Amino acid sequence: MNPSFQLKFSFLITVLVIISSLFYPFTIYELIERYVSLVSATNPEKILDVKQYKNALIIALALWQIGFSVLVFIICIIFTHKIAGPIYKLQKYLATIREGVTEGKLFFRKGDYFRDLEDDVNETFETIKENYKRDVVYLSEVNSYLKNLVHVVPEDKKVVLEEINRNLDEIQLRFTKHV
Repeated sequence: MNPSFQLKFSFLITVLVIISSLFYPFTIYELIERYVSLVSATNPEKILDVKQYKNALIIALALWQIGFSVLVFIICIIFTHKIAGPIYKLQKYLATIREGVTEGKLFFRKGDYFRDLEDDVNETFETIKENYKRDVVYLSEVNSYLKNLVHVVPEDKKVVLEEINRNLDEIQLRFTKHV
């Protein structure tokens, strides 16, 4: 996977949510402060109850903000896992192909995003394999033709044709290895 991407993305989204949602606790706090001032002016015996309610509400709002932020962070991790997973799988798949190991088809997990990318990659490599097969057949024909030609050309040209044949054999070997 790509944990650094997942953590960075989740952190940025969570910070954005925290910043944008701080407006509500500050607005509520301001309203309560005005209410406390109003109660202290009109009904001073209730001021202790109102201040206790204010403190409890501030604690509840802070806990709500923390809980919501943690929830947003976890949801972001889950969603980025469905994004980073397929990209990681594609990178591993391409690395095995570069190493000459034919892994077959690319498969993403059920529920991952970019399932259409999976289909596109598989179709692309299937097309490449079909082209390789046609090219191998043609190279084989050319190679056979040149091997027969070696018998009728002058001696000074045989060395060049034999070198071409060796190179064609190597190319065919590489092609059949990947097909």
